Amino acid sequence: MSDHIDIAVNLIGSALESNLDTVVAEAEAAGVSPLIVIGSSLAESRQAIEACQGYPGKLYATAGVHPHHASSWNESSYDENRALCANTCVVAVGECGLDYNRDFSPRDKQREAFAAQLKLAVELQLPVLMHERDAHADFLAILKEYRPHLVDAVLHCFTGNRESLEAYLQQDIYLGITGWVCDERRGQELAEIVPLIPDDRIMIETDSPYLLPRSMRPKPKSSKNLPKYLPYIAEYIAGLRRQQPDQFAARTLANSRRFFRLDALP
Repeated sequence: MSDHIDIAVNLIGSALESNLDTVVAEAEAAGVSPLIVIGSSLAESRQAIEACQGYPGKLYATAGVHPHHASSWNESSYDENRALCANTCVVAVGECGLDYNRDFSPRDKQREAFAAQLKLAVELQLPVLMHERDAHADFLAILKEYRPHLVDAVLHCFTGNRESLEAYLQQDIYLGITGWVCDERRGQELAEIVPLIPDDRIMIETDSPYLLPRSMRPKPKSSKNLPKYLPYIAEYIAGLRRQQPDQFAARTLANSRRFFRLDALP
């Protein structure tokens, strides 16, 4: 049994893709296994599934369309996404949601793709892994429409304020916390409100290769974040919550296994 599960790793289409063996092995040696590989487009989700097939029990995948790629969502996307989710290594629909910070896709297309993927998660009774940035009001409105019928939902890489935290907790969703909380410049507000997340609604992630924890010492030579750094993030968050690191690790591990229903998988 591992100590941690990294619920969001961008293995495909990133700097990690060419070095999968090492990334997976080093994570496992650090007590981080399995890794949940994010699918950000239908094509990337297919690649994530292929990667999982080479590391059974060590990699699982999500299948979906990130708001950055929402422009690609069309009449066939729903059925294509459903077919991808039929793979046994797919443990959640997503990454889906809204991102009004960069607006890489028109906002109406983002809302359309997000709602469609929540509908799919309801149909398949799969958990959904979500993304929200600078789109709280619209995101919450769409989420509320589907939440009563969703089996489970997590907002990964949560970086919001106390008001948004309380609103999301009212929807009884999980929140994924990254090394953003270790950043003394951008993560101060998050560090202050992380203790408010109930024990049974918090999960941890690296979102690697992004968001290398700035407070790590000695500082890694590369700016590339890696799943093997998750224990550091976990210990840092435990300190903010004034919890024993081993107890916090056990709680987030149990939350992640329950959310992704890993104990029920072959």
